[in-house]
Amino acid sequence: MLMPLSQTSHWGTTDALVFAVYMVGSVALGVSFAKGQQDLKGYLLAGHQMPWPLVSISIIAALFSGASFLGAPAEVFSHNLMYLWALAALVIATPITALLFVPHFYNSKFFTAYEFLEIRFDLRLRLVSSGLFIIRVTLWLTVALYAPALAISEVTGWPLATAILISGLSTSLYTAVGGMKAVIYTDVMQFAVLFGGMIVIAFVAISKIPGGLEGAWRLAGADGRTNWLDARIDPTVRLTIWGALLGGAALALVQMVTDQVSVQRYLTAKSLKESQRALWFKLFLSLPLVSIFYFMGVILYAFYKSHPAALATLKHADRVLPHFVVHQLPSPFPGLLVAAILAATMSTVSAGINALTTATLVDFVERLSPSSKSELQKVRLAKWLCAGYGLACTGLAFFISHLGSLLEAPIKISGIFGGPLLGIFFLGVLSEKVTGIAALCAGIVGSLAVGAILLFSSASFMWYAVSGALLTYVLGHLFTQLIPAIEPNIARLRN
Repeated sequence: MLMPLSQTSHWGTTDALVFAVYMVGSVALGVSFAKGQQDLKGYLLAGHQMPWPLVSISIIAALFSGASFLGAPAEVFSHNLMYLWALAALVIATPITALLFVPHFYNSKFFTAYEFLEIRFDLRLRLVSSGLFIIRVTLWLTVALYAPALAISEVTGWPLATAILISGLSTSLYTAVGGMKAVIYTDVMQFAVLFGGMIVIAFVAISKIPGGLEGAWRLAGADGRTNWLDARIDPTVRLTIWGALLGGAALALVQMVTDQVSVQRYLTAKSLKESQRALWFKLFLSLPLVSIFYFMGVILYAFYKSHPAALATLKHADRVLPHFVVHQLPSPFPGLLVAAILAATMSTVSAGINALTTATLVDFVERLSPSSKSELQKVRLAKWLCAGYGLACTGLAFFISHLGSLLEAPIKISGIFGGPLLGIFFLGVLSEKVTGIAALCAGIVGSLAVGAILLFSSASFMWYAVSGALLTYVLGHLFTQLIPAIEPNIARLRN
């Protein structure tokens, strides 16, 4: 039996209570790990003592942001299921990361991914790459805070500023106080809320569609929303199999290889084998669970097609999921939705500011001006950096402008900054002849080229990262022949 439709918000006392309990629980769990932080390894890398299942879940939670939570259903609602091919590209990216890159990171006992670049090339490339990471992730975190805050504001009726401040400040608090161990354990709790909430909402939504799941598939399919096969080789088409597979693989590698958010989690595992095992388990979990968010777009499209009057108050496709929950589901579902959005946001932001702190402290502060500070003093500095980055990203979220839909904006940011950096990492592990200056010049040209593609061409956003990576890799070899060599210090890498 279909539930009656409503055009009014159902946010009430029960929802506010669900939200409050979740907030208090998240912060309390994170703060509970404040004791026993004696050195940077314990604070930033959880002492290399995290079990691989928790590492795996933490990677998923960290990379699946609130913008992804909202953007995945909106992508299918507005377009189709073609983006599932980008998710399938994890099958390509995971073995490359686990077998080719993780051994370099883990066996060398690095704190950051960019230490590898100094060992392989030179200090200059390490600093530039770490700086690019800091810029990219700062921008990514502002989107990760701003976009979900819009949805929370719509559901609750709170001012946008309130939603941003609650998400940003609470996350900054437990991340700064609790360190990496707090981040990982809260990620696991947030993972359960995030995916559990979506599954519950999906089942309730299906009950409101004539014919249930089969009816939803039929209704959405009639308008092309279930299409997932487009094999055209045309970079100007928004999404094709080849663009999604190749672009998706490059984007996944940017996150898994060049991103300190991911690399830092590999380094928290107890051994190299456990780190690799975490990556394989992440692949096993991600494919079915993240797919649910895209299939939710099919369900929502079918609902609004079968109930067209309900579309009257939907202002933007990016907010289709919160719009459905707040107008069509009774308490405590709106509260559950806000908790799930907040879960995705907090896990991403906590991971990001922890990684930004590590890159700043290890790649710049400690590397450029080594001090005689004790480990406890370094931990205190790391906590202040965490708090500072949290406040900075929260403040920037008030001024961020959109680069497209919630799905597209992070991809464009990753394409410009992450694609060329991925090319540099491939140069580092696959070629012994490329010099540091050649790799640096190739990366700069690669970033400028991707920016030009974005501004002056009609190429799909899915080609930005793969184009930047390939161009940088090719130019690295070319520039090595054209620019006088600076010794790449291969000997240290071999040792």
